[in-house]
Order: sequence, then C-alpha cells, then structure tokens
Amino acid sequence: MTDKDNHDVIAPQGKVNPINTDYQVGQDNIALQIGPFGLDIHNRVFMISGLAIVAFVFLTLAFQNQVGPLFGDLRSWLTSNLDWFFLGAGNIFVLVCLGLIVSPLGKVRIGGTEATPDFTYIGWFSMLFAAGMGIGLMFYGVSEPLSHFGSSLGGTSVENGVRTDWAPLGAALGDPDAAISLGMAATIYHWALHPWAIYAVLALGLAIFSFNKGLPLTVRSVFYPLLGERVWGWPGHLIDILAVVATLFGLATSLGLGAAQASAGLNYLFGLPQGVTTEIVLVIIITAIALVSVLAGLDAGVKRLSEINMALAALLLLFVIFVGPTLLILSGFFTNLVSYLEHLPALSMPFEREDANYSQGWTAFYWAWWISWSPFVGMFIARVSRGRTVREFLVSVLLVPSTACVLWMTAFGSTAISQLVNDGYQAVAEAAVPLQLFTMLDALPLAQITSFIGIILVVVFFVTSSDSGSLVIDTIASGGKVNSPKPQRVFWCTFEGLVAIALILGGGLTALQAMAVSTGFPFTIVLLVSCVSLLKGLASEPRAS
Repeated sequence: MTDKDNHDVIAPQGKVNPINTDYQVGQDNIALQIGPFGLDIHNRVFMISGLAIVAFVFLTLAFQNQVGPLFGDLRSWLTSNLDWFFLGAGNIFVLVCLGLIVSPLGKVRIGGTEATPDFTYIGWFSMLFAAGMGIGLMFYGVSEPLSHFGSSLGGTSVENGVRTDWAPLGAALGDPDAAISLGMAATIYHWALHPWAIYAVLALGLAIFSFNKGLPLTVRSVFYPLLGERVWGWPGHLIDILAVVATLFGLATSLGLGAAQASAGLNYLFGLPQGVTTEIVLVIIITAIALVSVLAGLDAGVKRLSEINMALAALLLLFVIFVGPTLLILSGFFTNLVSYLEHLPALSMPFEREDANYSQGWTAFYWAWWISWSPFVGMFIARVSRGRTVREFLVSVLLVPSTACVLWMTAFGSTAISQLVNDGYQAVAEAAVPLQLFTMLDALPLAQITSFIGIILVVVFFVTSSDSGSLVIDTIASGGKVNSPKPQRVFWCTFEGLVAIALILGGGLTALQAMAVSTGFPFTIVLLVSCVSLLKGLASEPRAS
C-alpha cells in the first residue's frame, strides 16, 4: 500500500482486512518519454485495447457502406437471442444489492472503520447522477414515455402467430389511463433500480478491494478472492482489456446520442443544418472541450461540471413541473411509482415473454448499454465514495438517482402525453426522437430559453461523460495508477470521439447500439462472477460499530 499523496492506493483509516500480495501498482507498466510527453502504461492492457480500438476505427471508416448492415444484424441477433440472459442478470444484480442492504455486511465502511467521506452529499449525488445517465435522460425523457404510451394505447397486433407491436406486456387497447400507467411503468423500469444496481455492484467491488483490501483501483482487483495471484497475469489482463473496450463503446453510444440531439436542437432553434456532418462537428468540438476538463482533473473538472449540470437540470425540471401540468406531474410521481412496483414482476420476467419487441428491442438493449457503461460509472462512483458504509452506499446509489430519474421521466413524459391527449398537440408525437424534447418545450412559455438550456445540458452531460470516462479508462489501462500522465487521458478522450464518429458514419444509431450490446454481453458474465467475489471480500471485512 502507498500513502494518500501517491494517489494510487489510498491508505485505509481504522480497521480493515487487507490482502497481502507482492504486486506493486504499476510494476508491469512501461514508462516512455516521447518528446515533452511522458507515458506510464500497462504494456499489455494499453497496447491490446488501444490497437483493437484503432483497428476498429480504421476499418469502420474504410468500409462505411459494408459495416452498416453488419451492425444492424449484430444488434438484432444479440438482443433477440440473449434477451433472457440480460434480463436475468439484471434481476440478480438488484437482488444482490437489496440483500447486502439488509444484511450485517451493510455495516462495512469503505476505506476502513474510521474513514470519513471525501465529498459532501450534494457533491457526491451530483457526480453520481451526472456520470450515470445524464445524456440518456435528455434523449429519452420525452420520447420513451410517449412511445410506450402510444404503443400501449394501440393494443397488440399479431401476424403469423407472432406479435408485431412494440407495446409492453399485454398493452392497454383504447384505455388512455391504463396506457399512461403501463407506459410510465415500462419507462421507469429502464431507468430506476435495475441500471443503478448494475452500477452499484461493480462500484462497490472496486471501492472495497481498493480502499479496504489495498489493491489497485482496476477491475481485475475485484476478482482476487477467486483468482488469487493469477489476477495479475493474463486472466486479469483480459478482464481489464474487456473493461476498457466495453467502456469506450458504451461511452461512444451516449456521445452519438448526445450529438444527434444537440444537432436537432440547433437546427430547431437556429436553423443550422442537421445531419451526419453537423453531428461529427459537434463531436469534435465537444471532445475538445472535454480535453480541457480532462487536463483540469477530477476536482476542478468533473466535479465542477457535474455541479453546474445538476443546477441546470434542476432548473429545467422545476420549470417543466411548474409551467406544465403541475398537478398531473406531482400526483403522477406517486401513481407512476405504484404502477412501476405493480408491473415490475412481469416486466422483469426473463422467460416466455409475449412482448418480444419491447423486451428485446428496449430492455435487452438498455441492460447491455448500462452494463457496457458499468466499468466507467462503477469506477467513477468508487473513486468518490470512500468513507460511506456499504448500506449507505447502496441505498444512496440505488434510491437517490432512481428517484431523480422517476421524477424526470414523470415530469417530461407526463407533459408530452398531456400535450398530445388533452391539448391535441400532435407535433410532439410526430417529431423525430432527438427533436421531441425541443418540440415539447416549444409548447411551453419561454421556449427559446428552455430549449437553449436543453442544448447546454446535452453538451455538458456529453463533456462530463467523456471527461470522467477518460479518467477511468486511463486508470485501467495504466495498471490502476490514478495519477498517471495527462497525455494518456488525452489519448483516450480523443479516441472516444473518434469511435463515436466512426459509428455515426458506419450506421448511425443502429451501429452505436450494436457495439454497446456486443461489448455488454461478455462483460455481463464478468459482472455476474464479480458478485461472488464481492461477497467473499465483504465477509472478511471488520464492520463499523
């Protein structure tokens, strides 16, 4: 273990049960000096993952016309054949988290029995929320509730014995109230407990094995109870390589969504041309902004941007609540939660689903996307959560962001549905998905101002994700060194943008989703095994009084 000033492994405070290993952080690294730039990289993890990503970018850009259909077929095959696997894994992660909350293991404190938190609750919650799913909420906050409501209201349709509609469960033909209830429950299912349990499982493992066990802050460390010293060899190398690749493609998916929505918003407000060229220019500009934030570091960069974004998001949310159908939103928050809990068993059932389009096209993709994000979000949450007990950590990571997501989806979704059903405002339903947020805001007062705030939010969420993702990927690719040379972070931040551009050119949204799903599948197996290792690690830790 090193001292706190070295930042690689922070010394615990109070009682812990550390793992005794001869491995030193960075012992397999290569230190290079290229002109004025210094590098300190894990030779195998950095080289293999870096070369794989460079090759992917090159081949995708070289064969744009050929790879588009390939990405579409890949996404369809994975979600239609492995939907049961993704849904079942999501349920396991939720059950593990809930079990730890109520068990005596919940008293274990991250960082030692006397550890104190590094951040206030406000700063901590801001970073949890901004890193976890900011761009997704902006992109799907209006479109998903509206989509599930419309498909539920339209009922089911069957061709050749197979359902062809996209409604969740059994739909709600001709019943607007039931369609709203089912549509909101189906939306909340994708944004509440399950995704945050995915993040929490890996984040808790990383935090315990780094801050309590004294191992490097990298994904392989979580598997020490199962692999022993082999974790520093090729089994560990493969885990970290997979974590790097999954994180980068998960981030690229979100960056592509953010670029599409920012492009649509700029076209709607200022008439700027919309399309692939604008999206690529946005990716380049925002990646450049993210580079500045990356160089500023965690406290000056990510934390400050997260707090700015939380303030703007809260301002926009409050505006929609008080200017939109206020009573419907406030009452809907509680009724939607009840509907979510009521439909949760059926929505989370992995087998014998009749609603294949919903469970495969929506849920399986979401779970794979969240899982591909989990190394990034998990490590980021771990880094900012030292000093919390396991129970405090899990309750906060599961319930606080989930509640915020429910409120966000209720406010934006209910407003859009009310505009359609009660006001006859068809534009919001007819608009393209990236544009629906701005079309909904257009029917409210101060539309120009709120739409501009929406664009800023998308951009800053974009920057925050790219920024914190680069820090996390670099930590993994440098063998767990938290304070590695800044040129490495610049490399990863740049390649996040390049991968997003390659996927936009190679098939757009379908390509982005395909790569998130394809990298999410193998990492789901990694996460399931990590649950066993986490329980073994927690069982050996002293508990706070």
